[in-house]
Amino acid sequence: MIDAIRAIVGPSHVLEGADCAAYSRDWTGVYPSEPLCVVRPANTAEVAAVVRAVADAGGAIVPVGGNTGLVGGTQARGEVMLSLERMSRIRTIKPDARIAVVEAGVVLQSLHDAADAHDLIFPLSFGAKGSARLGGCLSTNAGGSNVVRYGSTRGLCLGLEVVLASGEVLDMMTELHKDNSGYDLRDLFIGAEGTLGIITAAVVKLFPKPVGYATALLSAPDLGAALKILRALQAASGGAVEAFEYMPHNFMRRLAQHRPDLTVPLQTGECTIMVELGGADMDAPLAETLAQLMEDGLVLDATLAASEAQRRTIWAIREASAEIKFTQLPIVDTDVCVPLEKVALFEAEVKARLAELDAEATDITVAHLGDGNFHYAVYPTRDDPAHLDAVRAVIDGVTVSLGGSISAEHGVGRSQLSTMARHKSPVALGVMRQIKGALDPDNVMNPGKVVP
Repeated sequence: MIDAIRAIVGPSHVLEGADCAAYSRDWTGVYPSEPLCVVRPANTAEVAAVVRAVADAGGAIVPVGGNTGLVGGTQARGEVMLSLERMSRIRTIKPDARIAVVEAGVVLQSLHDAADAHDLIFPLSFGAKGSARLGGCLSTNAGGSNVVRYGSTRGLCLGLEVVLASGEVLDMMTELHKDNSGYDLRDLFIGAEGTLGIITAAVVKLFPKPVGYATALLSAPDLGAALKILRALQAASGGAVEAFEYMPHNFMRRLAQHRPDLTVPLQTGECTIMVELGGADMDAPLAETLAQLMEDGLVLDATLAASEAQRRTIWAIREASAEIKFTQLPIVDTDVCVPLEKVALFEAEVKARLAELDAEATDITVAHLGDGNFHYAVYPTRDDPAHLDAVRAVIDGVTVSLGGSISAEHGVGRSQLSTMARHKSPVALGVMRQIKGALDPDNVMNPGKVVP
């Protein structure tokens, strides 16, 4: 099989043994890989040929992009790891249509830069934008900090090109905003984490670049007040809130310990919020609204970015979250979403339940509060798998009881399989298994992920 793959992509693009070291560790370090080999195809035809070669030999494939995931979705244990790093072309940008046609291996930051040259933006953004690749963003339906205005990756995609487990290429590279001709096959592959096929290219939406940004850090007495602040800012700005990020005391304390270079220019309380508005002349509405909210007691303190450098510092504080989280092990890191009106109840109930299970455990939280997405992590006092699973079960149990989801934007991978088995509807799991069986009957594509 490996000889056949070498003939397809060239010997220098099939890595074995020690040459696979750079691919053997994901960003978290929690899910080490031991791939049979790493293959780096140059185009869709090569991907299709590699898939056929692996399928014919009874093997399996784990696709990998920037390897910045947090749930073990790219862990390989004897499978062929297929990296799309050489497929990183931006095929075209159409400014008038506000779309870009790109290959799945393009780094997110490169797409940002290319769009910026046309005074446009691709609004998907998060801390790993300098290394994350678009195929991984699509495969996990990544969210990031701008979901509150622009939506998640699914809503930013018009068309896809996918290589199926059979080696066939499914061309759905439409530029249409409307197409009701049958099942929406595109949405099957977005968020499927490579278990149904390998995304090789996409047509994505671009948006006008905001004339300016108004950015602030503020502190509020509690989460209830924070949501009132969000509504007030949405009303005052005409819906221009692009980011509304929650960083409570446990986050700010660890930030001070591990990133003292990121000084916080305000007196932070239990509830620190980063907010950004996008548009022309947004500084005045932001300042005026915050001043009124301070009079009302909903804002305790605030500082507005007076320059682009200050804005970048505020963003760096938020984007340091993953780095800060993984400074301590063991960790149970979650990615849940709850209805907005229940965010305060979620936090209170989880803390109370965990205190009963592990009184000495500590936690850290950061949240995309504008869409109810909590990245709630716990540092348990014991590292045995049963205890870690019990901690996760508490968090996920509270989430589901409040009508929430156990995965908002990171995906399921390996880490959430037990939770899927516990909480996902048996009917939904049955449908997922039927879809997997129909598209990938021999379990070639990323086996052991997503569906328990």
